[in-house]
Formats: sequence, C-alpha cells, structure tokens
Amino acid sequence: MKNLETIEQYDVLKNDGKHIFLFSAEWCGDCRFIDPILPEIEAKYSEYTFIHVDRDKFIDVCAANDVFGIPSFIAYDNGKELGRFVSKDRKTQEQIEDFIESL
Repeated sequence: MKNLETIEQYDVLKNDGKHIFLFSAEWCGDCRFIDPILPEIEAKYSEYTFIHVDRDKFIDVCAANDVFGIPSFIAYDNGKELGRFVSKDRKTQEQIEDFIESL
C-alpha cells in the first residue's frame, strides 16, 4: 500500500483513477488489527489503488472529508466519491470486502 506524501497528492489521486484511501494511525489498535489482511484485500480488488493516509500527518485531509474515526475508507473514481466506510469501529475483512463490493 502506498503512503500519502502530500495534501496535493491526495487531490491528484482522488481525481485520477480508482483509489481507496485508508485513514489510519500508527497508535490505532483497530488499524493494526486489519494490517495482516490488507495485502489480500489489495490483491483481490486490484482495480483500485490503495493509499494509506496517516491521520496524524494529514489531520486537515481527515477533517475536510469528515473522517473523525479510524480506521476508515473512502473510495473515488476519477473525482467521484463512490462510497465511504467511516467509523471508529474495528472492521473485519468481511466488512471491508462488503464495502468494496458495494461500490
């Protein structure tokens, strides 16, 4: 999974192609819980590029997108928001895959 490097990069990526942004933080236990399953999810849904957004480095991006709980996901296709799975709750592989399937 690629890491977001700049706020400008966020805008470029969300407007060009199919991306799923994972909002997370190093200290977040529920985020670490899903770490082992993310490579499998990325491989299964290879039509999307997955981008990790560090909540602590990009708090302004989180606030602008109403992401106040992590881990959370927002999917875009060429600038159009396809869906969001935003909450502070722990997520299972099945829940994440159901979200992606619903896009």
